[in-house]
Amino acid sequence: MPEVRSVFPSRLRVSWPLWGAVLLLLLLSAVYLAPGGRTYILLDDNLDTELVVPYVLVQEGKALDYRPTTRVEHLMGGIPRNALRPGLQPLVGLIALLPPLPAYLGHELLVRLAGLLGMYVLLRRYGLRGPQQACACAALALAWAVLPTYTAYGVSVLGQPWVLWASLNLRAGQQRAASVAALVGFALWSSLVLAGLFVLAGAGGILLYDALRNRRLVWGPWLGLLVMAATYLVVEYPLVSSLLIQRQFVPHRLEFDLGQLAPGGVGVGLVAAARYFALGQYHASLFPRLAPLLAAGAAVTLATPGPARQLLRRRLALGLAALSVLALFCGFYPQLLTGLQRAVPLLRTFNLTRLHFLTPLAWFGVLVLSLRHLPAGRPRWALIGLQLVMGLGLNTEWTRNVQRQLGRLPAAEPTYAAYVAPELLSQVQQDIRRHTGQEPAAYRVASLGLPPAVASLNGFYTLDAYLNNYPLPYKHAFREIIAGELAKSPELQTYFDAWGNRCYLFSAELGKNFRVGALPERVVQHWAFNGAAFRRLGGRYVLSAARLARPRESGLRLFGHYTQPGAYWQLWVYEVKW
Repeated sequence: MPEVRSVFPSRLRVSWPLWGAVLLLLLLSAVYLAPGGRTYILLDDNLDTELVVPYVLVQEGKALDYRPTTRVEHLMGGIPRNALRPGLQPLVGLIALLPPLPAYLGHELLVRLAGLLGMYVLLRRYGLRGPQQACACAALALAWAVLPTYTAYGVSVLGQPWVLWASLNLRAGQQRAASVAALVGFALWSSLVLAGLFVLAGAGGILLYDALRNRRLVWGPWLGLLVMAATYLVVEYPLVSSLLIQRQFVPHRLEFDLGQLAPGGVGVGLVAAARYFALGQYHASLFPRLAPLLAAGAAVTLATPGPARQLLRRRLALGLAALSVLALFCGFYPQLLTGLQRAVPLLRTFNLTRLHFLTPLAWFGVLVLSLRHLPAGRPRWALIGLQLVMGLGLNTEWTRNVQRQLGRLPAAEPTYAAYVAPELLSQVQQDIRRHTGQEPAAYRVASLGLPPAVASLNGFYTLDAYLNNYPLPYKHAFREIIAGELAKSPELQTYFDAWGNRCYLFSAELGKNFRVGALPERVVQHWAFNGAAFRRLGGRYVLSAARLARPRESGLRLFGHYTQPGAYWQLWVYEVKW
């Protein structure tokens, strides 16, 4: 194993500002600690999807089983294994060792520590150099590490400073082994489809611009990116195998029509573009870009007139112009896609707006470039402090846990224990076992008014799920179950037909309320549920967070009503008539 000094600059080993930033990050993370699983973690697009797949892969022992014939029985009645996330990623390994919540929290801390260290080494070498800059680098690294990003995607966002650090090292012919290791690590710990392809493209674009400007091609960073791409091919073998090597299924994403999901018009596009520019996108990191913009304005105003000031203006203008063009592209993308996706079907399955995963680092680049031209002092620290406060203040997981510690967590935002409700779901399993003698593997369930993730994390085998990739024929078969409700609601019909990642039981009366809490009790008066189609897929029980006023109209009968102190839900379990 290489010595620490071969990987990091020697001053990193004795940098008290760095270790101070690490300690502050650990102290900020302590707010997540709570007994009995009473920690808040992000619910939408996170707990309702990102923990389920690694959990069921580990439960079935199929995390690394990439055979084309392998199916994961817990989801959608038996989904092809290679439709799901790879098994080589750290979150899957942690879930193999720990229960889901400790695994998630441990993974989150590791991701943020990796982000902090990556930003620090990048700034110390290439951003704010010199011994007197260590405190500013550490503070900026901490501000980077607390950004409100989805850490279930690994280091897709927070690990990008390592890619830039490694590419610049290889360009300079320095620390080759450590730099290649950083690129391999990024590919192992990030998502190819969300960020990896765009990081590769962005880094390649920068290197190409550098080669054209200097009229010299430096092979080191190109070879580093090639190694990174090769690592992605190994890690993402399920995706590569199912799509490129041996076509194993037709993905439901071929029916994506994002143009239907977003309203059209120039005004709508401009508003969306302004939001992308000023705030970003929530999966990547949603925070106001106020500190970088203020810093850029201050730097241009206060810089000493001369060539250096002109160069600064050109660089900031180029950077902000590029970010503006990207924001306009993302804002108008649904409208652009409407015509293009017919000519290029691949655009249905591949979302180019994920370029926004590059923007948090780009905005920090604007901030750092501006700070380099500001004198040390209170204004500079005020800007760094503003960025830290903005990022931390919009970090929903952190702020919700602070509210929980103060006893002020909103009723509509349950903790992990209340959301997963293991004791409540255990009651249901025990009653089914007592009445039928069947274990969960012998029957299939679907959920109404609560995410299927709740059932999956409690060991049920589900027909419904929230997945980014699954077979198109299954979407069509499942649609028969909910066709009556979709016919009542054009909004839900478009939501399912033009997207469909949430392959859920829908109710027009509930709309897009996929989190119906125990109180107040909700009642669905008329539910157009196709019990025959449900039975054909192997379904037997509906777990409903809302009471059905007329279950017989839906071909169902009440099996039981369940409540549990501390659970977010109350459940009515209905059995399909045979």
